[in-house]
Amino acid sequence: MAHQPTPHPRTRLRRSVARHVAALRTPASRTPALHTQARHGTRPPRRFVRLLALLPLLGVLALAGCAQRADEDNGDGDAGTAFPVTVEPAGAPAVTLDAQPQRIVSLVPSVTETLYEVGAGDQVVAVDEMSTHPAEAPRTELSGIDPDPQQIASHDPDLVVVGSDAEDKLAGALSKTGAATLVLPAPETLRDAYAQFTLVGKATGHADAGRTLADETEQTITELAESAPDKDLSYYHEVDPTYYTITSATFLGEVYDLFGLRNVADQDDPNAMGGYPQLSAEKIVEADPDLVFLADTKCCGQNADTVAERPGWDTMTAVEQDRVFALDDDIASRWSPRLVEFVRVVADAVAEA
Repeated sequence: MAHQPTPHPRTRLRRSVARHVAALRTPASRTPALHTQARHGTRPPRRFVRLLALLPLLGVLALAGCAQRADEDNGDGDAGTAFPVTVEPAGAPAVTLDAQPQRIVSLVPSVTETLYEVGAGDQVVAVDEMSTHPAEAPRTELSGIDPDPQQIASHDPDLVVVGSDAEDKLAGALSKTGAATLVLPAPETLRDAYAQFTLVGKATGHADAGRTLADETEQTITELAESAPDKDLSYYHEVDPTYYTITSATFLGEVYDLFGLRNVADQDDPNAMGGYPQLSAEKIVEADPDLVFLADTKCCGQNADTVAERPGWDTMTAVEQDRVFALDDDIASRWSPRLVEFVRVVADAVAEA
């Protein structure tokens, strides 16, 4: 005989109640009328007494069942989110979500990291080819630069997150499948980044976690900047070996500003080329930065040794005093929760200088 699994305690209790109720459902001829019992002062049947004793338990079971259904309806969200919700990204259309998303496609590496950080990882069914973190993210060949509606739809999403959507073409195409499109452009300031953490939490049913992430990230970055020594230092931030860099008018430039660092690329117009100008090697050597930060270590194999080998760079203050700092390319190019790691590198560099 096959082994029968032991029923859950709640199931056994329900069966016991059912047996008592069934026992009471006997023909009237076999069950004394209650008004007759009352008239003659007789005691009610024991089965009836037992049923009365079970009524409070029935109430508990009913409440437990309601609570269980409520948990199922809310999915894995926290108590801080009630749907429908409307989210309003900076520089993008507002989106209303009728229910907590259960099949999310992220085509923005920074947002992919944020989704997992706020606790929405189990709701993510696909991410773009550039979303390299965290390792468990379901990486695909989807492109965040040139998104294909049909390829995206093949993952049956109910929410798609993109960095841009010219003329709402992607949103229009995906709306036919029932999927909502949330556009989250790159933030221009740290405050915009914190707001995006909060928004991602709210949109996915993890509002409390999103707010906590934003608050803790801001607090940590502020503390790192305030605890750093006050020094008059200049810096050069390298995006690639052809000398593309950033100015203080960029998101990352704001991080360096927190430490009072002067950007050698600001000598001209900080807003030139959208804050990402290309300098010449001669101009960088002439500016003689005190610190050099390399955001092209993984992509292009740059390090302190390769920098020192460049013509004329060996006389640079940053090179002579061993102040060339390697950054993680991904962390230094994303507005994700790992931004704190980038800020720590800058804080350590200032402290060592």
